Amino acid sequence: MEPENKKEKKNEGFRKGFLAGLLTAAVLLTGAFGIRYMTGLTGGDYTGGLVSEKDVQEKLDRINAVIEKYYLYEDEIDAEDLVEGIYAGYTASLGDPYTTYYDEETTREFMKSVSGEFGGIGATVSKKSDEDEIRISEVYEDSPAEQAGLKAGDVLLQADGHPVSGEDLETVVSWISGDPGTEVELRVLRNGEEIGITVIRDIIETQTVEYEMKEGDIGYIRVEEFDKVTYDQFKEALDALEAQGMNSLIIDLRGNPGGQLTTVTDMLKLFLPEGVIVSTKDKYGNTDEITCDGDHEFKKPLAVLVDGNSASASEIFSAAIQDYGVGTIVGTQTYGKGVVQQTIDLGDGTCMKVTISEYYTPSGRSINGTGVTPDVEAEYEYDENDPERDSQLEAAVAAVKG
Repeated sequence: MEPENKKEKKNEGFRKGFLAGLLTAAVLLTGAFGIRYMTGLTGGDYTGGLVSEKDVQEKLDRINAVIEKYYLYEDEIDAEDLVEGIYAGYTASLGDPYTTYYDEETTREFMKSVSGEFGGIGATVSKKSDEDEIRISEVYEDSPAEQAGLKAGDVLLQADGHPVSGEDLETVVSWISGDPGTEVELRVLRNGEEIGITVIRDIIETQTVEYEMKEGDIGYIRVEEFDKVTYDQFKEALDALEAQGMNSLIIDLRGNPGGQLTTVTDMLKLFLPEGVIVSTKDKYGNTDEITCDGDHEFKKPLAVLVDGNSASASEIFSAAIQDYGVGTIVGTQTYGKGVVQQTIDLGDGTCMKVTISEYYTPSGRSINGTGVTPDVEAEYEYDENDPERDSQLEAAVAAVKG
């Protein structure tokens, strides 16, 4: 079977999704930019005047009484899950898709993932915004996933007994990742048949950058996300292309959901002149700027490929390149996530990812809710006579050729 339907793959604009057991899913989708340890937090009675502690306890008692008297599957109730559901629901009620509460298990997986090496299976999962279906989008060579028989294109049904339909990607990734040497049971749908696959997790090193020299000495670098390891991988790719005689460069950020602020700003220091890279403003009006000394300003023709799934740190990168006129932005309107998250340790093994500020491009633009408008609009057009053709990449090649 072919690993993934080529037409579907092209129409998704090379969306890779999240690395199952490879990456910090909780960070990358929303572009969280750091970890802050804050214990002993107090205050914030946002329900004051509406409910009291007594009201809450009485309401929970009534709900528990209803469950005890009527709920059919009472033997399957997990009291800890009920409690965690209260915290998760309270946070979700803010209505901010980027502010999330994580229980102990999900927090542990997140903290492991920031090292760049951790237990996983070596596969990626993706999910279309308008569907509940989660599928395996890529299986890495010689990975535990490949050795167990997992294939790109498999539709994921269950992970360790958890049905995945309706779940967000970061939760599913937390179920799949785990300690090296442990097993994860997956159920997938392949060609209409349900298949059970047991994968033994191993230490996986994240590979976030791919590169090659295109015809005409055009360098091409694809960045999957801005992880902690990405800068070194990107610098290695850039140096290798320079050594091969690169005369222009295309950076592909299509489907890149974001990542760490320090990573993207360090990468931008390899391209920008002296000045502000990005600034942020918090709820109190406090501003912070990250600047570039201009020592490595990129002088060759440059194009940056983006699409509707280029978000957060990808938008910081493309907006800065655009504002300084260092390169040409090619593709379609980006996602429009112009806010920053901080991960807060709650002091009991759990954490919150919370929106703390809005960011602004070097020219002072906010792209939140609007995204970055390409300099050269180029929709992806699938060619059934040549499925490998990439019309957006062709537009980028034309841009760097002038």
